[in-house]
Amino acid sequence: MKFLTWVFNIFFILTFFHLFSRSFSLAQEPQAAPEPICAKADRLALLGFKAKILKDTTNMLSSWTGLDCCGGGWEGIECDPATGRVIRLILQKPSERDNNLYMKGTLSPTLGDLLFMETMIISGMKYIAGTIPISFSNLTRLKQLILDDNSLQGYIPSGLGHLSSLQTLSLGGNHLSGQIPSIIGNFKNLQQLSLSGNLLKGPIPIALKNLGNLQSLDLSHNLLSGLVPDFLGQLQNLTYIDLSSNQLSGQIPISLCNLLKLSFLSLDHNLMTGRIPSQIGKLKALTSLSLSFNKLTGQIPESIAGLPNLWNLSLSRNALLDPLPIAFSKGLSSLLSIDLSYNNFNLGTVPEWIRNRELSDVNLASCKLRGTLPNFTRPDSLNSIDLSDNFFTDGISNFFARMSSLQRAKISNNRLKSDIAGIKLPDGISSLDLHSNQLFGSLSRVLSNHTSKFLEVIDVSSNQLSGNIPEFVSGLNLKVLNLGSNKITGQIPTSISNLDKLERFDISRNQITGTIPIGLGSLVKLQWLDLSINTISGKIPDSLLGIKALRHANFRANRLCGEIPQGRPYNIFSEAAYAHNLCLCGKPLPPCKGKKQDKLGQ
Repeated sequence: MKFLTWVFNIFFILTFFHLFSRSFSLAQEPQAAPEPICAKADRLALLGFKAKILKDTTNMLSSWTGLDCCGGGWEGIECDPATGRVIRLILQKPSERDNNLYMKGTLSPTLGDLLFMETMIISGMKYIAGTIPISFSNLTRLKQLILDDNSLQGYIPSGLGHLSSLQTLSLGGNHLSGQIPSIIGNFKNLQQLSLSGNLLKGPIPIALKNLGNLQSLDLSHNLLSGLVPDFLGQLQNLTYIDLSSNQLSGQIPISLCNLLKLSFLSLDHNLMTGRIPSQIGKLKALTSLSLSFNKLTGQIPESIAGLPNLWNLSLSRNALLDPLPIAFSKGLSSLLSIDLSYNNFNLGTVPEWIRNRELSDVNLASCKLRGTLPNFTRPDSLNSIDLSDNFFTDGISNFFARMSSLQRAKISNNRLKSDIAGIKLPDGISSLDLHSNQLFGSLSRVLSNHTSKFLEVIDVSSNQLSGNIPEFVSGLNLKVLNLGSNKITGQIPTSISNLDKLERFDISRNQITGTIPIGLGSLVKLQWLDLSINTISGKIPDSLLGIKALRHANFRANRLCGEIPQGRPYNIFSEAAYAHNLCLCGKPLPPCKGKKQDKLGQ
């Protein structure tokens, strides 16, 4: 018995020792730390923003539910795994083309409580309005602040000057006003600055000279005035400068020619004067130079020919003079796109160095070109061509024949004589403008069941075309059809209703007869309608009331009769739009006999 008791005690001691040593061993093993959930302060800050968004068709914020904004699948949120604090907020519209995706509301001041935030991107939401909250000055760890393509208003807050860690500041595509604040100079680490597409005015502030790390500067599409500052030439890291579409004046600073890393320079659509500096040839990294729509004078400097990487040269709408640099015939080895239109050039013929290159875009409008249309050595490379407002004569039938990549062609306002039925168009052409020439013949081949589905714009107005308007097959993507000022006869085909993408329809000043088809009212995207100066009879159909987007309509000088459709916009167009018809009545004209006039706008 004593033996059994002894055995039991030994077994108990060994078992206890085994269990104790196992539990001690487990206690010593490292345990995986649980993933921290989102800090309460950050969750409340984000929910404060969500509460300010009244409508969200992107459905991004629908995922913002539950207590954990870090591991709970909140779209656009990224946290630091060690602390559970939000470090990135990224809300971007998935597709630039989808206008139905947006957020409507304001930016909540609670976003300023995300004290560990490094990246904030709320971009392309279209209807986020209101001001930039002052509380954003608390986000001192912020490196990227991107709020572009919304509807933000007001001034750029001076408090943003506290964000000394910023590397990217992008506020473009809003409605911000006032001047660019001097606090911009506090961003010593800034590499990218975009304030484009706002209502900013005043000069470019001198504080920008402190931004020694700046690589990209975009202040385009504002109301900025004054000179292009010399100090920009001191920012040696700049690779991109876009100051286009402002009211900047004075000469192009020679100091800009010291920016040896500069690859993109655009000063177009300003009030720049003087000559293009010859020192511009020092910018060997330059790929795109756009100085169009200014008041520049003198000749194009020879030194531009020495820019080995330049593929885009746009100098149109200035007062530049002949001759073109001889060096262009051997230089500009990377050139793909050139625009010399609307200067004071008298070229006579298209220069050989343009005809013999593999170019994608050639724009030589109003360069006093004469004779027959040019032959290009590599017509298959051309994507767009503009030879309008010159003095070209003879035919055009085979001009496009080998231009297999051509998408846009504008050869309007010349003296071209050709049967339009003989013109061979490339399959992929989207825009054709031949207005104001001496073309004749019928449209039956240009507009047929073989018409390219890519074709969106046809302008053959002010020629001598005859015959009927052809029938329109379904599936065409025409947006602009201008047949005005010709000798076209017959009726408007009922198949006009197949052109459901049409935005502009002009058949004015022809010899069109018959009535206005009821199906015209199904063209709901139509914004411009001109049927004036024909012999169209009958009534203006009430079906046209279905065209809500219409901004201009003209029915003048026909044989129309009856009541004008009594609804907007027809009853608020001017009387001139209906003048010189047989017996039209109703607003804006006098009331029809035996019918009381309704209230305006009904």
